[in-house]
Amino acid sequence: MSKTILVAGYGPGISTAVAEKFGAEGFQVALVARNADKLAAGVKALEAQKIKAAAFPTDLFDAAAAAALVPKVRDVLGPITVIEWTAYANGAGDLLAADTATIQRELAIATTSLLATVRAALPDLKGQKDGALLVVNGGLGYFDPAVDEMAVKWGSMGLAVANAAKHKLVGLLSQKLKGDGVYVGEVMVQGTVKGTVWDQGQAKVDAKTVADKLWDLYRARTEVTAQIK
Repeated sequence: MSKTILVAGYGPGISTAVAEKFGAEGFQVALVARNADKLAAGVKALEAQKIKAAAFPTDLFDAAAAAALVPKVRDVLGPITVIEWTAYANGAGDLLAADTATIQRELAIATTSLLATVRAALPDLKGQKDGALLVVNGGLGYFDPAVDEMAVKWGSMGLAVANAAKHKLVGLLSQKLKGDGVYVGEVMVQGTVKGTVWDQGQAKVDAKTVADKLWDLYRARTEVTAQIK
């Protein structure tokens, strides 16, 4: 049976590298984001590499839409083996000034939508010997005064809170699901990734390095959190 990875939050950078890496290893790829044109281009690029892929335009800020996505992927590509979550938002730069809806959207995509997707896919993940949830997270989620100072300076306070919540969620789900044979792990990226919107010409982290690390975590199925600087 073919294996399928659901890449949530598809775009340039890490998610593209993940789609290519897992695709090269024999996975079918479900690309998920809001922009249908971007997804169509991604599918075309993967197919040019002989990777079977399909596009699923979805607003991942909406937990109900995220949950409804799973049966759509299953109908087209079969059971989901891996969920890879790269989706994030960065709108609440100043938590004291940001509107409540913006803060809620950042937290939703980091926690409730992620959780809704996992819950909907649990029958698939548990039904396979190598089901997994792989999360890409940011170093702003660490509990450290220097990190907090950086988040305030960069205008990324909401993202820092969302990343911290996502980091805790990964740990909890890892403990909860390991008895069911479902691996949960994350890569904490402590640096700017080349080719992303954060890259101002001084980025040092290669997206392929992150994708390779996610593959290593998936294969080893032991380490919950890995760091890349």
